[in-house]
Amino acid sequence: QVQLVESGGGSVQAGDSLRLSCVASGRGFNAFHMGWFRQSPGKEREFVAYISLTGGTTYYADSVKGRFTGSRDNAKNMGYLQMNSLKPEDTAVYYCALRVALLGMSTKSSDYDYWGQGTQVSVSS
Repeated sequence: QVQLVESGGGSVQAGDSLRLSCVASGRGFNAFHMGWFRQSPGKEREFVAYISLTGGTTYYADSVKGRFTGSRDNAKNMGYLQMNSLKPEDTAVYYCALRVALLGMSTKSSDYDYWGQGTQVSVSS
């Protein structure tokens, strides 16, 4: 069993930056793909970023491409989401998630096996 805990959210102004962290308990962290998702009130959970097993491959939603950067440190069981040039429309609860490696890369939330509790990001104009 894997447990995930996100941190680093907060309330910022448009144009500011935040760095979200996700720590995984248990062994075998490097055997999972990592994804970041977000959910705003009244909306479905949406894909934000994908980080491959080694962190060497990343993929982003068009809405955050060029502003957000996902990474991971497998030695520390940590994942990160660096968010720059934040916009009010980035306001959401952000979740990290893990997907079993054998199943391949995915941007669908339903394909991920383990989830954190989420961290709130609020961006004001």
